[in-house]
Amino acid sequence: MNLEDRVTELESRLAFQDDTIQALNDVLVEQQKLLERLQVQLTALAKRQEEMGWLDGPQDEAPPPHY
Repeated sequence: MNLEDRVTELESRLAFQDDTIQALNDVLVEQQKLLERLQVQLTALAKRQEEMGWLDGPQDEAPPPHY
């Protein structure tokens, strides 16, 4: 393999790696956006649960019939 063929092969590999890195970056950006949305939803759910008093558990419910 001569020098020109080797350089051509390296350029080809570099182009493929650049495409792969860009694709991975795009996926990472989408996952970060999804994670941020899920964190906002989780915070909202925790706030609603706290407002409804579910975190303390039911206090005035009668025990189940099998007691």
